[in-house]
Parts: sequence; structure tokens; C-alpha cells
Amino acid sequence: MTALDLYDEIGRGYSSQRRSDARIAARIWAALGDAHTILNVGAGAGSYEPPDREVTAVEPSAVMRAQRPADAAPCIDASAEALAFADGSFDAAMAVLSDHHWDDRPRGLRELRRVARERVVVFTWDPSFADAFWLTRDYLPGFKRLPGMSIEEIMQCIRGTRIEPVPIPHDCRDGFYHAYWRRPAAYLDEQVRAGISVFARLQDDECAHATRRLRLDLQTGAWMRRNAALLDLEEVDFGYRLLVGE
Repeated sequence: MTALDLYDEIGRGYSSQRRSDARIAARIWAALGDAHTILNVGAGAGSYEPPDREVTAVEPSAVMRAQRPADAAPCIDASAEALAFADGSFDAAMAVLSDHHWDDRPRGLRELRRVARERVVVFTWDPSFADAFWLTRDYLPGFKRLPGMSIEEIMQCIRGTRIEPVPIPHDCRDGFYHAYWRRPAAYLDEQVRAGISVFARLQDDECAHATRRLRLDLQTGAWMRRNAALLDLEEVDFGYRLLVGE
């Protein structure tokens, strides 16, 4: 399944579950520095686009583009791997939790570097943290079989200069895969799962089995016995990283 196929399939209603979290947004916008013109690649419904900058968005899925607010940045139908802009066309290029869906991820990342004069900012996830999350470790081990890139490989593509950890707050507003780490019952909600691409990328029977096991463990208290320590934490580093190339 291509990235376009995936988001045309799961994108309907996506914006109801996937909204900017102000704390994460502040980190991303700070990483953009004083860049004024910004290209947002894999922009989706417009989350995390800074409102005080001149933003141009790129999004290949018509389903996702249709969910952008009326006052969102102008959005171009294009893919990360073939950006129709001259070298250095923007002060900065950014990608937020989208690069892992690109059909040719290294090429797309190099395109970000090509069109950015000053810096590239990528908010992504480090696969070396796969077993740090109870949902993967105990219920969805198939997540670890999905293709990915190491942080070092991504940094090489964007000519990265720094890596910033971004811990995930317990009440994260953006419903990505790790967002509900302290709210396990949320993963039993079909609408919540519909906004998380992992569930669309794995086999239906594996996801159904994981959901049944999680429901049972919540009912019996098994989840609580294994994960009670999490309930005292305000935020956890699950491997989300801001990568900046200047």
C-alpha cells in the first residue's frame, strides 16, 4: 500500500483525532528559528503549521487536503519525493510525523534539504525505542516489522546538526500511536484507532487480537499490574525526536 493509498483509506475523519498539541507545537516552532518562509511536506490536515509564518503545504492525498481549515496555508498536490521547487526556495522545510509514510523516504528527506536555504526540521520517531511502549511490547509486536529508518540515517539525509528528545505528555491532544500511553482504554475505541496509521498497516487479525487482549487485561487488572508506575508520570520519552539540519 502506498502512502497515498493509506491516507485515502484512513484519512476520512482524521482531523477529529489528530490535532496539534500545543506543547509539541511550541518545540517544533522553536526549532524553525527565525525562518519566515516554510515548506510543510506531508502536511495532512495542517497540524503544527506555524500561524505567524508564510507556509506552503504539500500533501498528495485529496482526502487529507479536503480536511484542511479554510484559513490554512495553501496546499499543493505533490509528493515529498518530487518537490516542484528550485533549490533553496524556502527558509526552512519541515515534516511532522509523515516521513515514515513516504514511498521513498531517503529521497523525500533529501528533497527537504534541497529546497531549504537555512534549516530542515523533522519531527519523527526513533525505532530503537520500539520495546519501550507497552502497546508494542505486549500487544502489537508486528509494529516492529514495519519498515523504518534509524535516526542516524535520517540525519545523514537532511545533513542534521542536532537531535532534540520530545517527551510525550500524558494528556497529549494529538492522537498518534503513543499518545494514549497513560489512557489505555482509548485504544479500544475504533475512532481512535482509525486515526493511527499503524492499525491500518498491520493485518486485521493481529489488530483484532491485540484489542481483545487489551480489553481483557484492563478488565482483569493485568494491564494495571504491569504498568502501574506509568500512572505517576506526567510525560515519557518514547523515542520521538526533533531532528534539525542547519
